[in-house]
Amino acid sequence: MDIGTAKPTKDDLARVPHHLIDICEPSERMDIARYVTMARETVSEILTRGRRVLVTGGSGFYLKAFLAPVVDGINVTDETRAKVEAMSLPEAVAMLKELNPDGLGTLDRDNPRRVTRALERCLASGKTLLQLRADFAAQPSAFADYEIKLVELVRDPEVLVQRISQRVDAMLAAGLVTEVEQLLPRNLQVNPSAALSIGYREVIAMLAGELPAESLAEKIAQNTRALVKKQRTWFRTQIPGHRTVDAAIANPADLFPED
Repeated sequence: MDIGTAKPTKDDLARVPHHLIDICEPSERMDIARYVTMARETVSEILTRGRRVLVTGGSGFYLKAFLAPVVDGINVTDETRAKVEAMSLPEAVAMLKELNPDGLGTLDRDNPRRVTRALERCLASGKTLLQLRADFAAQPSAFADYEIKLVELVRDPEVLVQRISQRVDAMLAAGLVTEVEQLLPRNLQVNPSAALSIGYREVIAMLAGELPAESLAEKIAQNTRALVKKQRTWFRTQIPGHRTVDAAIANPADLFPED
């Protein structure tokens, strides 16, 4: 998944050591618990060599793994998972209500994924959602023992719109459609987080005859713009107080001037 993810090029990789690139097959699911384990091992190895770590990327939830607890440590057995997956959404919500006499709090009851995960954890732990949330909030971050300095690179919204269109055109020119055609036989679609990611899901829809070819570029750009808006809100509300730097005029010295 090189083109659609804007993976570092071979020249980039040759100039600066990168980590956690090309770590699993397209059909292989990556989750936050596995990521945290791999990230801690990598950070430790880098620091052992006397170097510092620069964490980059656009996934807010994965970034938050460095700043707050994101994994509850509850072991859900295959048997429990299969039991819950066999339920309809109304059945799962009904059982959750039965297990949570104090209510479901802010749980989105119309979101099958969140209802499923909540029910799995209640069944696996024997605890209510309120108890699970309290336990979760009391956990330290996986990186609580590290000093973390956080900077958000920002751009003018109009400039972002232009850059999004340019990036979509560049991805298509680089062979995004061919890349997806080559990934489908490698079971890309059994991995929802990969197959439903922006760029890939639109090409898959086009190849399936569900999206006109002439609409492909604009659909990818439209969905990317929506993601950018969502990300900006997420960083503002979920990670308050961090420093922002204008990416158009930034140089490396601007990022951590105190260093």
